[in-house]
Amino acid sequence: MRILVLGAGAIGGYFGGRLAESGADVTFLVRSARKAQLDTDGLVVKSAVGDIALRVRTLAAGETASPFDLVLLSCKSYDLESAIATIASYLGAGSAILPLLNGIRHLDRLGARFGAERVLGGACYISVALDNGVVRHRGELQALVFGEVSGAVGARTKAIEAAFAATRVKATLSTAILQAMWEKWVMLAALAAATTLARATVGEIMAAPSGEEFLLGALGECAAVATAEGHAPSAAALAQARTLLTQRGSGFAASMLHDLAAGGRTEADHVIGDLVERAHGHGLAVPILRVALANLEVHEARRQRG
Repeated sequence: MRILVLGAGAIGGYFGGRLAESGADVTFLVRSARKAQLDTDGLVVKSAVGDIALRVRTLAAGETASPFDLVLLSCKSYDLESAIATIASYLGAGSAILPLLNGIRHLDRLGARFGAERVLGGACYISVALDNGVVRHRGELQALVFGEVSGAVGARTKAIEAAFAATRVKATLSTAILQAMWEKWVMLAALAAATTLARATVGEIMAAPSGEEFLLGALGECAAVATAEGHAPSAAALAQARTLLTQRGSGFAASMLHDLAAGGRTEADHVIGDLVERAHGHGLAVPILRVALANLEVHEARRQRG
């Protein structure tokens, strides 16, 4: 299986790096500056699970190559349109796309452009960042779940499963990938809404008298939207989300908070805005999500003004 990884940043660099480390046929499609860095220094990952330092194959956008069997898409949601344009020439009739974006709206966009039959569902669970060219993995969690949107299991998903089985990554082939994606989205959107509104970590919010009510209120709104969409979170998923969102002393926060604090662009529309829009379609009141979205929209307006 020939695998193309779009980008060698945090997510792409980590999961693509683990595949390359195992001997898989992996090529990274990257911008020219990152290509020069990788060609000179190799891919470097620092992780408690095991460091990586190896030479990897790279392509710059526009360079020619024969079609790949699998494209691992790990861009930010706001870069989706440019990513679609970039990968188009590397897809063949039998190519599959495995996106690891947050939320769910990207599935429709990718399906509209490349055909729904080419698009798999996927979600990853990891804390990782790109720091001066080095991929830094925080903690030991590094899991990935993927599968056909239809729930079927076929040759291509089995091939992906086999590729990841040779790595250190805990990768699971799911027959209910949409449900898994919704359950991650519910937790992430609640975390992002609460931590960006409060400009604080979970532990800092929990130290406030009304903090727990606020966090669980955000979770309840997200779960209500998922339920209305036919993907009610399981009892186990909700229990896990409650535990993560109410842990006293926790330094847990959404990466969106770090983007906000750094004055960068956020995935507000994809992660929170899409839920608000769906809630409106079902006549659901989601006041915490609406205020969180407005807060992030103000940030984006200021960012664009410079």
